[in-house]
Amino acid sequence: MSAEMIFVLLMVIAMLGALLFEMASPSIVVFTVLTIFLITGILNPSEALSGFSNEGMITVGLLFVMAGAVRKSGILEDLMKSWMAGSDKMIGSVVRFFIPVSLLSGFLNNTPIVVTFMPIVKGWCEEKGIAPSKFLIPLSYVTILGGTITVLGTSTNLVVHGMLIDYGYGGFTLFQLAIVGIPITIVGLIYIFTIGYRFLPENKGLQQQIDDDPREYLAELIVDQSFSFANQSIKSAGLRDLKGLYLIEIIRENERISPVRPTTIIQSGDRLIFTGLIETLRDVQMIKGLTLRTGTNLELSELKNGNTEIVEVVIAHQSSLQSKTIKQLEFRSRFDAGVIAAHRENERIESKIGDIVLKPGDTLLLLADKDFVEKYKHSKDFYILTSPGTTETLRIDPIKGWFTLLLFFGLIALVTLGALSMFKAMTMAVVLLLLFKVITPEEAKKYIHFDVLLLIASSFGIGLAMSKTGLAEYIAEGMLMLGKSAGLILLLLLIYILTNIFTEIITNSAAAVLMFPVGMEMARSLHAEPMGFAVVIAIAASASFITPIGYQTNMIVYGPGGYRFIDYLKIGTPLSLIVMVLTVSIVIYWWY
Repeated sequence: MSAEMIFVLLMVIAMLGALLFEMASPSIVVFTVLTIFLITGILNPSEALSGFSNEGMITVGLLFVMAGAVRKSGILEDLMKSWMAGSDKMIGSVVRFFIPVSLLSGFLNNTPIVVTFMPIVKGWCEEKGIAPSKFLIPLSYVTILGGTITVLGTSTNLVVHGMLIDYGYGGFTLFQLAIVGIPITIVGLIYIFTIGYRFLPENKGLQQQIDDDPREYLAELIVDQSFSFANQSIKSAGLRDLKGLYLIEIIRENERISPVRPTTIIQSGDRLIFTGLIETLRDVQMIKGLTLRTGTNLELSELKNGNTEIVEVVIAHQSSLQSKTIKQLEFRSRFDAGVIAAHRENERIESKIGDIVLKPGDTLLLLADKDFVEKYKHSKDFYILTSPGTTETLRIDPIKGWFTLLLFFGLIALVTLGALSMFKAMTMAVVLLLLFKVITPEEAKKYIHFDVLLLIASSFGIGLAMSKTGLAEYIAEGMLMLGKSAGLILLLLLIYILTNIFTEIITNSAAAVLMFPVGMEMARSLHAEPMGFAVVIAIAASASFITPIGYQTNMIVYGPGGYRFIDYLKIGTPLSLIVMVLTVSIVIYWWY
């Protein structure tokens, strides 16, 4: 190995370690390594920036905008609710819901699909008396499987497509991946709702748990005339920093004050609603003039009024809120929302609300301002899991909504017929959406996940550095020597397994970019069809079922489903093996 190869290898290992231990956001980690390659001369400026002009990467950005516009219309959401209502039996409803979702995820980004349809699934489960945890992991898995049907299904497919173009192979056609994607989706659905379903836990949702036993979460104290701090601020009364407790709301006759600020004046007759560690109320009850209200059980619905809503959110994987306490973030003043409860892995976080250190996948139940959903619906810090009815006012008018859907699927038809490339179709779609004012430029910017695009663009440079220095060829030769006697099947399995391991512990796009140069070198050395290796890498990079951290949709359902890490391991491992065997078998049959 040359000095350059050793240096690139060490930097790639360091990058994988930083991603695994979450030393910084994935986009920053990969971009930092790219910068090091640029500074040290491994890559020249045009090579380092090649990923930022790659057709696949730009198409991903355009698809974010298209998916945001479709979600904003609310039409698919309404159609799905009506479609599910057409069946009274559980199996019928499952079939009616998950088959269309899998097909839809072949054309739209998986994240907005899961965020949009999760409230529908939860609401349906609660109506039927079924634990939501029985259907939230399936929702994530089905969108992952469906995303392998077309090249538009996931950003990973588009990344591999873009790299194929860079290597001079022309890229995927729209439905080329369907040769593998459709069989693994069908078999995956059968597995999930027969064998896999039995491995899923029966966990109640966060709101259900609070409604079942509100005394564990909420308490009400009455301020009587003997309270010495009447007509003074909350801070002066010493109710701002109570041990283990959090003042979520004040009810004053017909008025409800939320969020409660340090300057809020407390008055005689006020009803103080606390959340947090309710067992620590003993200390507050010792304050003269504060009386615990007994004989009643508060319900979440009682906290709402015309100006507030109960909103459930999940901390995003790359959120700027993670690793900080709620108090450090000044969450109440920053978001105009008070935290009622926080859950992690189906367990209530037993701590004072302000002292909770947030982690990706944490579920927070908020008493928020009525404009909260409108303000933060595109937040990169958390996903809002509102009930479908809450978002009615956020939708565009029906004419623009149907125009969005017809435009999207019309352009897909043109791509299928070969009249347009995917890049041109998505560019045309976004221009028309802006031209007809279906979305505004500000909304378009909010729909785009720039951190994801930075990660993808930077990853291209890492892959190029591996190819340029000969590291990819060296690794490919090593793998060929290891599996040469066993033949092509073992080599494809080896490529699949390595890609899949990377996608489970780092990110799917980075896994695809790292393994793609190696796969192409192996194909070249074997004089084999490179498209088969590209398909294996694309599917393996998307097929993340074993951990909640490998794929964004797995993390989104992690908190709301009350899952533990082992739940993904139990249901996901057999599914991962099934998809691997099917993928390699079909690739061998079709391409070799």
